[in-house]
Amino acid sequence: MQKGKVIAAIDLAKIADVQSRPDHRMIDIDKVGVKNISYPIVVLDKCNGTQNTVARINVYVNLPYRHKGTHMSRFIEILSEFRRNISIKNISIILEETRRRLNAHSAHLELTFPYFIEKEAPVTGSRGLMEYICTIKGSLNSNGHIDLLVGVKVPITTLCPCSKEISRVGAHNQRGEVRVQVRFKKFFWIEDLIRVIEESASCEVYALLKRPDEKYVTEHAYANPRFVEDVVREIALKLDKMNNFTWYSIDSENFESIHNHSAYAYIESHKL
Repeated sequence: MQKGKVIAAIDLAKIADVQSRPDHRMIDIDKVGVKNISYPIVVLDKCNGTQNTVARINVYVNLPYRHKGTHMSRFIEILSEFRRNISIKNISIILEETRRRLNAHSAHLELTFPYFIEKEAPVTGSRGLMEYICTIKGSLNSNGHIDLLVGVKVPITTLCPCSKEISRVGAHNQRGEVRVQVRFKKFFWIEDLIRVIEESASCEVYALLKRPDEKYVTEHAYANPRFVEDVVREIALKLDKMNNFTWYSIDSENFESIHNHSAYAYIESHKL
């Protein structure tokens, strides 16, 4: 008999299911599951339809006090089934299936992945791939309510308004990072959120620049000085006008070029 047939012939009823045994401590667990899984996925891409990337994934369910443990292998099975169709649109379906398969009241899914956009340099049009770190977090509770949060981390350039004002020649600038998280009413493209952030900086960051492009970036940043406070306020104004976001958080960190510290600002807003 072949090995596969031997395994198939095993009486599963005789294999101990330790996870399903009762637990005497009578304590509910809010989240239990698998964390930090590196997994290839396919996500929606505004320009190209889809994009292949690799995500770090956390997935959890609640565990009632009466059960000793959960079935960890089922989380991996679900991820394998959905890995070619990961998007904002179907997170709720994945959460529903996770809750059903694990016989749980709530389910949680967190994905962090690099997302690449091909950008043209501002003058020469030279093309290069820019990396943006994206996150999708979803939770489904016992009442069937789904809480979905999308976030992006975007590199930017800022130029100090104070330095420009007080200096006879030049002004100091620095690279920074902006992290925006949103809850929303309807589907939106990650690319559009990235554009909102980049347009709120002194200048955006490019993967590839020739000398004419460097000249443009330097002069554009000089003409658009921004404190870290200006950046978060500009983004907030744009998000408010879009009328799609019921909640957002914005934090911006400048890695100062003339100080041994970072400058930081944060805004959080709840909309009805």
